Amino acid sequence: MERVDVSILGRDYSLACSPSEKDALLAAVRHVDQRMLAIKGTGKVASNERIAVMAAIQIAGELLNMRAPDGPLSNIALGDFKGKIDAMNDMLDQVLGPAA
Repeated sequence: MERVDVSILGRDYSLACSPSEKDALLAAVRHVDQRMLAIKGTGKVASNERIAVMAAIQIAGELLNMRAPDGPLSNIALGDFKGKIDAMNDMLDQVLGPAA
């Protein structure tokens, strides 16, 4: 593991990750920091804790609404995949009967 020092909203953090994950980690830190700075810049949210929660909700929303690349699943949001899989499993259970 490699130690990576980062700054988010002006506070320093030491994180650990494998060397192969470092670039992705730094990109994630930049994304979170930019989102938190934008929320802070609105002046509507004062505490860093609330800013972090708002940023987390926004980023989670982005993730859940993300679409697959072109292809047969491109019309399904990432957050809908679990529901679709559960529905398919229910149909299979109805047709095949529950697993013994």
